[in-house]
Amino acid sequence: MKSTVPLRPARLSARDVLRTGAIGLRTRRTRVVLSALGIAIGIATMIAVVGLSTSSRADLMSRLDRLGTNLLTAEAGRDPYGQEVTLPKNAVAMVQRIGPVQHATATGDVDARIRRSDVVPEERTAGVTAQAARPDLLTALGAKVSRGVWLNRANERLPVTVLGAVAARRLGVTEPGEKIMMNDEYVVVVGVLEPIELVPNLDRVALVGFPAAERYFAFDGHPSTVFERSPDATVEDVRAVLARTVSPGNPVGVKVSRPSDALAAKAATDKGLTALMLGLGAVALLVGGVGVANTMVVSVLERRQEIGLRRALGATRGAVRLQFLTESLLLSALGGLAGAILGTAATHGFALVQGWTPVVPPWSLGGGLAATLAIGALAGLYPAVRASRLDPTTAINAT
Repeated sequence: MKSTVPLRPARLSARDVLRTGAIGLRTRRTRVVLSALGIAIGIATMIAVVGLSTSSRADLMSRLDRLGTNLLTAEAGRDPYGQEVTLPKNAVAMVQRIGPVQHATATGDVDARIRRSDVVPEERTAGVTAQAARPDLLTALGAKVSRGVWLNRANERLPVTVLGAVAARRLGVTEPGEKIMMNDEYVVVVGVLEPIELVPNLDRVALVGFPAAERYFAFDGHPSTVFERSPDATVEDVRAVLARTVSPGNPVGVKVSRPSDALAAKAATDKGLTALMLGLGAVALLVGGVGVANTMVVSVLERRQEIGLRRALGATRGAVRLQFLTESLLLSALGGLAGAILGTAATHGFALVQGWTPVVPPWSLGGGLAATLAIGALAGLYPAVRASRLDPTTAINAT
C-alpha cells in the first residue's frame, strides 16, 4: 500500500499578503482616495489640535519664564465695613524691610481727566486714567520704554508723563514731545511704554511722578498698589506677610495677588479646550472609520466572483480574511499617513504665523497612526469575515 501524505494549505508570505491586499486599492482609486480622506481629516485634526495646543503652552511657559512668576501686588481694597482702605505713604519702605524682597515700588491713583487737547470735551477721556509712579517701577515690573525716556529723578517733579501702549494709541500720540491735557494742565509726553504683560492695566494709563502728581493734581501721596519681587523660593513666605506689612492696621482690606497666576490659568483653560477639540477629532476619525468599513463591504460584494475563484483554487478562509483585513489596514494607513502630514503642516504654518515655536509631540504622531490602524482593523474585520464565509460555487456564479 502507498502511504498518503495529507495535503496542507500553502501559507502566504508577508510580501504576498501585502501585494494581494493592495489589489483592491489599485483598481478602485477614486473610492480609496475618498475613504482615506475621511481618515486623514480625523488624524490631521487630532495632530493639529495637539500640536497647536502644545505650541501655545510652550510659548506661554517661555513668556512666564521670561517675565518671572515672582511678582506680587498688594492693592488697597475695602475693609469688612465697606470702607476704602488707604495704604500708608511709607508702604514701599516697609515692604523693602522684608528680608527676601529684592524690588519694591508703587503706583497711586490720580484724579485727573485726560484729553488730547483743550478742544476735546472734558467728558471724552478716551478711557485713559492717570496714576503716579516711582522711577523704579520699570525695574520691578521688567517693563521697557518703546519710545522716549522713563521718569527719573530729574523729570519726576515736572509736568511730564509716560503713556502706556494702549493709552498712546487712544490719544493719538505717536512720538515723544507731544502734549496732552490732564485736567486743565498741559503735560509733555516724554515716553511711551511697551505693553506690560504682567500688569496690562498699566497699558491704559498716563504715568506721572509722585512729586508732580502732588504739585499739579492734588495727589495725596498715598499709593494704591504696591509691587514687589522676591526669589521664587520665598514668594509664598513673602505673600503670607505682605498684607500685614503694607497695612498693619487693616490687613484684611489689602488684596494680595500674583499676576502670573492669570497666565497659568490660561494654560489650564487651554488644556480644557484641547480636550474638547480632541473629542471632535475623534468623531471625525470615527466617521472616517465608518467610511472605510463601507468601502470594504462594497468591495466584498463587488468581488464575489474573485473570492469564489480564489477559494476554488485552494485559498483558505484564513487567506481570504487576511487579504481583506490587509486591504483595510493599508487603506487606513494611507489615510493616517496623509493626515499626519497635513496635521504637522497645519501646526507649523499656524504656529509660525502666531510667532510661536512649532511643537508636534512625537506621541501624537505615533498615537494617531496607532489609532488609524486600530480603526482600520475594526472596520475591516466584518467585511473580511464575510468574504471568507462565501461559498465558492455561489460566489463564482454571482452576477
